[in-house]
Amino acid sequence: MNFENIFALQNIIIYFFAINIITFFVMWLDKRKAKKGKWRIPENTLLLLVLLGGGIGGIAGMYTFRHKTQKMKFVIGFPVILICEIILILRILL
Repeated sequence: MNFENIFALQNIIIYFFAINIITFFVMWLDKRKAKKGKWRIPENTLLLLVLLGGGIGGIAGMYTFRHKTQKMKFVIGFPVILICEIILILRILL
């Protein structure tokens, strides 16, 4: 298997699109579980999804579903992680 093909720009774009959709969905799912008083998704899982590139989906989900908006580690953490990832990507590309 050729690693150059795996890390092609098209695959990277697909990955970031997918991880953001997944993160958005997980934020919705956790909010739904919270409303029903059911088992919740661990906060570390939500943070991990954002660290894996799902910052846009996490932030969109947080404000769309009004979920975790009272917790500073999410309100501040999600954007900080996203900004750091953008800076890292720009440094790699430029």
